[in-house]
Amino acid sequence: MTDLAILDESIKSALGGAVVESVMARGELTIEVQASDILSAISHLQGAGEFKILVDLCGVDWPQREKRFDVVYHLLSLTKNARVRVKAKVGEGESIASVISVYPAAGWFERETFDMYGVAFTGHPDMRRILTDYGFSGYPLRKDFPLTGYVELRYDDELKRVVYQPVQLVQEFRDFDFMSPWEGAPHILPGDEKAAMAPGATSGNPGKTP
Repeated sequence: MTDLAILDESIKSALGGAVVESVMARGELTIEVQASDILSAISHLQGAGEFKILVDLCGVDWPQREKRFDVVYHLLSLTKNARVRVKAKVGEGESIASVISVYPAAGWFERETFDMYGVAFTGHPDMRRILTDYGFSGYPLRKDFPLTGYVELRYDDELKRVVYQPVQLVQEFRDFDFMSPWEGAPHILPGDEKAAMAPGATSGNPGKTP
């Protein structure tokens, strides 16, 4: 039995019915727990499980699902040299317990998840938006968030006042040049072969004309 399999069995044994599902894929262990049990599950993993580091906390939107959102926690144990991903499903308009009491670093992660997806964390001491402008409406990382029609509030240094302006999301209108060195070529570059492909390149001084 691999170390991950042993870890999986020990977590399921300790958490019991809180575990909905566990999956091992591509050398990674993912544990799904009930949203109502997230605080006790995270507390166990941080304490007895020795996962002392919260690497990340984020959201995922599945609009076709009844429980629309996944709240995902990535944990690291230095003593076990192991990582585990914990996730819980949360419905639109529902909330989930904050884990700040276990991992103080979760504070800004939870605010970002709230700001981008609209998932609120009960027990958070400062549940405000963190990335969007004051008065922003909507949740930008939801998959049904429109790319046009929103306005943003910002301070204009030239006018010395707060101004409203349309949100500019130009990514969908951009033409990509996949041969550009900034956007990547369609072939694998294990070394610096791209320099030798430049017009007029020589073997003694790649990328430059003689």
